Amino acid sequence: MKIARNTFTHAIAAGEKQIGIWVTLADGHAAEVVAHAGFDWAVVDMEHTPGDYQNVLSQLQAFSGTATTALVRPEWNDTVAIKRILDLGAEGLVIPMIQSVQEAQKAVAATRYPPHGVRGVSGATRATKFGRVTDYVQNVSRETTVILQLETAQAISQAAEIGAVVGVSGIFFGPADIAADIGHLGNTMHPDVWALIRPAAQKLIAMGVPVGTLVLDPDFAAELLNEGFTFVAGGIDAALLARASDSMIAKVKANLKAPVK
Repeated sequence: MKIARNTFTHAIAAGEKQIGIWVTLADGHAAEVVAHAGFDWAVVDMEHTPGDYQNVLSQLQAFSGTATTALVRPEWNDTVAIKRILDLGAEGLVIPMIQSVQEAQKAVAATRYPPHGVRGVSGATRATKFGRVTDYVQNVSRETTVILQLETAQAISQAAEIGAVVGVSGIFFGPADIAADIGHLGNTMHPDVWALIRPAAQKLIAMGVPVGTLVLDPDFAAELLNEGFTFVAGGIDAALLARASDSMIAKVKANLKAPVK
């Protein structure tokens, strides 16, 4: 059995637009609802959720057999966490809070086996279909998506250098933390945030480095894709559920003949 082709890795390398979603509910059943929607990619988040490795496993299983590439965001740029997530069969990672070229190199090294990295070797894992994928160690680095997340003005000032690190599949801008870093906590759509992100993104695009982000407005997601971003997530599962719940109860109350207290 040969290693499966990671469609997302090759799509962003070819400049194909990829629409994604953030998965935060830390539950396989909830992930399965999202998995059949037709997104190109999804991020199973461990940084800002109650999810653990067992939750991640069930979420990855929910996406298996669909056309959506499931990436995982670990809690930190941690070599052991990255190893465990890859052994679970994640097709790629979004690694948070990369601040320098050295941290980028560390992140990439965690995804590579020696002599090109430091990933520990284990044969009978879900990633290898428990030893059945015979070319896994030879070809996994070619298929694994390695997205590095820039979340501060300091990191963005080094975007070109970080994006040029060998093994980086793409650069992801985190507008929430960028907003906080430059004095606009809670206001991800502040003009100053995007005045910082957009020029750095365009520089990377000109270098041929795929760039992406997460926003909560589908129209803005399309706008970014149209101006050269390659992969953009247009929502978060929990936020979509919250908005739909709020909208539903508001509509019911609005149509009642007697006011609801």
